[in-house]
Amino acid sequence: MLDKSPRPTAVNVPNDLAAHWMPFTANRAFKKAPRLLAGAKDMHYITVDGRKIIDAAAGMWCCNAGHGRTQISAAIAKQAEALDYAPPFQFGIPQAFELASRIAELAPAGLDHVFFCNSGSEAADTALKIALAYHQLNGQGTRSRLIGRERGYHGVGFGGTAVGGIVNNRKMFGTLLAGVDHLPHTYDREKQAFTKGEPEYGAHFADELERLVNLHGASTIAAVIVEPMAGSTGVLPAPKGYLKRLREITQKHGILLIFDEVITGYGRLGFAFAAERYGVLPDMLTFAKGITNGAAPMGGVLVRDVIHDAFMSGPEHIVELTHGYTYSAHPLACAAALATLDIYRDEKLFERANKLESKFADAVMSLKGQPNVADIRTVGLTAGIDLAPRPDQPGKRGFDGLNSAFHDNDLMLRVAGDTLALTPPLIVTEDQIGEIIEKVTKVIRAVA
Repeated sequence: MLDKSPRPTAVNVPNDLAAHWMPFTANRAFKKAPRLLAGAKDMHYITVDGRKIIDAAAGMWCCNAGHGRTQISAAIAKQAEALDYAPPFQFGIPQAFELASRIAELAPAGLDHVFFCNSGSEAADTALKIALAYHQLNGQGTRSRLIGRERGYHGVGFGGTAVGGIVNNRKMFGTLLAGVDHLPHTYDREKQAFTKGEPEYGAHFADELERLVNLHGASTIAAVIVEPMAGSTGVLPAPKGYLKRLREITQKHGILLIFDEVITGYGRLGFAFAAERYGVLPDMLTFAKGITNGAAPMGGVLVRDVIHDAFMSGPEHIVELTHGYTYSAHPLACAAALATLDIYRDEKLFERANKLESKFADAVMSLKGQPNVADIRTVGLTAGIDLAPRPDQPGKRGFDGLNSAFHDNDLMLRVAGDTLALTPPLIVTEDQIGEIIEKVTKVIRAVA
């Protein structure tokens, strides 16, 4: 029976905001003071009232080459005219194969196969499913347990949410998947505060995997998934030696290791992938965001030969992996990604990020001593600035900082609770880093 009750009164603004239920947004607060964007170019967004907002967030960790790159938009337009859509099941397009080859060339040797999807969330769930299926094919179907990490973020699918460890992302959705456990997070403020790069303290947190193996039995564990830098939780770089130790333990027990590089991929930490920075080869590696510079939805999973080849058996006319998406390797996304990779290569943006890292770290660390700054962490072109929470309203200081940045200081940044996150495009200049820090200083003082 149709609901005939009157609709709620529309929001009294020039463009009615009532119908759109926004993701990961305080909708009621937003619609009272909207942060509306109308354009973007290079390091700036343009608001609907014409203000230039310096982007210290790379959109949402994804616009690594800055905004308004005509090379990317032209490639999308050209592809749309030639081929707007092609079914990815049982059919292919040349651009998808070219793109997969180029991504594999960027990745550490051994990660030679790419499975495409459309987002980081889909990439995480895809990797988890491949892990489960791989063990089934190897006659180890008892390996069904998945291990994530506290404060980890792996998107919003059921698999990614289950292995994720951010409580507010989990608590509304019941038990999620069965057979999931979590490693402890790697952050200890007492021993790691105000660290530039990887903390010296904390490699031993990886040893907790041995405890989970002893608890559940290695023969029940399929995979461990971690971010080399936990970004969405507030920027937690992996301690020195942590990822190598995790690799040693997983190999010892026949457990697959998955790196979630949706944020860290494509230059954020000064390399194509963080796996290269840390000298660790995972069994699978997820990516999204920076692959198209945010210009079109795309994600994917890089897979080691031994895993891929395990599926290539049986009759050749049979589908090897019953998984995929209507828009996997979409023509427009492939065009955007190929153009984006050209920009990264031609402008040497990964190398540029590497060279800027120390100057960026020094600039952000200058905020130490500002009101309520409890800790600062930097790695690559990324920083997390913890503000002491208000005792009665945790998260309010961060939320007020978001609003102060946008409405009063012409600045876009990310917030995670009471943490301000800075993740500027890799094209940021030293002068613009200084401008960002000057504006962040004003924001911190405004919410003191």
